[in-house]
Amino acid sequence: MAEALRGVSRILHAGDVGGRAVLAALDEIAPTEAVYGNVDDPHDPALARERVVSVGGVTIHVSHGHELGRPTPELVAARYGPSRKVTDTHVLVFGHTHRAVIARLQGGSVLVVNPGAAGPRRFDIQPSVARLTIAEGSADCEIISLA
Repeated sequence: MAEALRGVSRILHAGDVGGRAVLAALDEIAPTEAVYGNVDDPHDPALARERVVSVGGVTIHVSHGHELGRPTPELVAARYGPSRKVTDTHVLVFGHTHRAVIARLQGGSVLVVNPGAAGPRRFDIQPSVARLTIAEGSADCEIISLA
């Protein structure tokens, strides 16, 4: 995983962290901000219910998604996306399903990303992370397989 994250300036973790050792290892790669997932301790001060950060003119919202039941890009955008016309790009990151997905919604102005799961392979899902690239107020994303 360290190779897939080489050169990043920040790590945003969408929950199901798996403990402080995971956060410590990620912090050695880049500053890390995480939200708690349904298997994490919601009282852990290192984990928030949700995070909103701004990078290069792009607003990024991170939540685990379990609060939505079975999250989809559309449900995440309806709950956390911009409710009015905005000029900057918005990125919504969620987890919970462990299935990687990238979707552009609301006329392409909202990028919704589930990076998948970087831990051990579960179910029929290959481990993955997402790399978000922000340049000139615009965001793009790619899923990187860890298999």
